[in-house]
Amino acid sequence: MPTISIAQIEDLSKAALMRHGAVEWIAASVAHAIAEAEAGGNKICGLYYLESYCLQLKSGRVNGAVQPEVRRPRPGTVVVDARDGFAQPAFQCALPEAIRATRENGTASLAIGHSHTCTSLGYFTAQIAREGLIAFGMTNATPVVAPPGGNKRVIGTNPMSFAVPDQQGGIAMLFDQSTTAIAMGKITMAKAAGMPIPEGWAVDKDGQPTTDPSAALEGSLVSSGGYKGWGFGLMAEILTAGMTGGLCSQDVAALKAPNGAPHDLGQYYMLIDPGVSDTFGARMARIAEGVAANEEGRIPGQGKVLATEVMIEDAVWEQVQDLSGAT
Repeated sequence: MPTISIAQIEDLSKAALMRHGAVEWIAASVAHAIAEAEAGGNKICGLYYLESYCLQLKSGRVNGAVQPEVRRPRPGTVVVDARDGFAQPAFQCALPEAIRATRENGTASLAIGHSHTCTSLGYFTAQIAREGLIAFGMTNATPVVAPPGGNKRVIGTNPMSFAVPDQQGGIAMLFDQSTTAIAMGKITMAKAAGMPIPEGWAVDKDGQPTTDPSAALEGSLVSSGGYKGWGFGLMAEILTAGMTGGLCSQDVAALKAPNGAPHDLGQYYMLIDPGVSDTFGARMARIAEGVAANEEGRIPGQGKVLATEVMIEDAVWEQVQDLSGAT
């Protein structure tokens, strides 16, 4: 496997997206998210998605040239219509207004509707935290989860992410995970590798536990913690569909299919200014002290360093070069 710099991953991803129909600033926005995912070891949200981005640009399933529409109907409410474009540029356009709204009001919401999949939520909440604000984000996806005890899919993996600033331009905590026991990408990667999956990840189409990734893909993922994860996923569904204008998971087509209707998904964020509390810094320090007192204890995301180069599978890198026209 070749070792590739993150800068080169970003450059070729941008070239590939532009080659398939994205305008330069939008391609740059999406490519930066791909590169950061690879730098953080999050392969599912990195180059794993590049081919589908390109194919969907070519088919028109995602609009790579549209300008997102940002408005602020109330003092603490920012609403964005991504207009069937990528989520990354929609967030990029909205973030300055969301920060202003939070500074003015102490809290604010940011609702992005009619967007392509956003892949890693932590990519977005981290940006908010670096601005000195607390962030809570969520999104929905294609239906892959049935209620506990059921076998009819209702919601997506519906991830959530929390990010807390360290008040020095960095991040004190970054938590990002799906509300299912595992992300769908882990199932598809296991199938591609011809490997079984652990019991507890999914059930088959009859609602029975399975270790067969093919049966899992025809069945349903299991909510993390059973009813507890189901409740979180359901609330994410209610907010991301209900507050953004995006579709319910039940009505979203397969995310990586090259053709079809736009994803039409939603992302919903809450932003909080910790400056409204004169005890936030001291309390955060006390919590960190308690965690550090445990030898193996850690605050999620704290002190994480992004790689400057990573190893990429031969087939994946050949695909990237082909998509970008570098070969």
